[in-house]
Amino acid sequence: MAFSGWITGNWFDLLQSLGIVGGLLFTAWSLRSETTTRRVNNLLAITKGHRDVWTEFYRRPELKRVLSDRADVGQDEITREEEIFINLVVLHLSCVFYARKTGLVFKLEGLRRDVGWFFSLPIPRAVWSKTKLLQNDDFVMFVETCVAGNSRRTNE
Repeated sequence: MAFSGWITGNWFDLLQSLGIVGGLLFTAWSLRSETTTRRVNNLLAITKGHRDVWTEFYRRPELKRVLSDRADVGQDEITREEEIFINLVVLHLSCVFYARKTGLVFKLEGLRRDVGWFFSLPIPRAVWSKTKLLQNDDFVMFVETCVAGNSRRTNE
């Protein structure tokens, strides 16, 4: 009986409190939904950037040496076009790295293996050795650990 008397006397305060709690729960749900939507949109943007970079590779046959594991950078000089292409890949990868690091995209399975494989190739490795001096330390560490992980897998 005391409880119903309290509700009768405080119904307005109770209703306000329930409205506030309900509003907070709805806001939390909306933020979670918004975060997921933003991550999907960011993933689509990263995919578009990836497609744009690699479409350039397939359009230009003079870049085919970039993916050759038999390219001899000591014998044949790296062309300016190859260097520019690899720098575009580095810029794209840097964006992906920082987007992933800050939680703006979902975890990208296989990213480390892909990065390790690419920068283990002779031409990307040679360009990376010059370009990494211009990159942030944490990004350089990421690429270097990917390459080290790739070399361990190929030696096993």
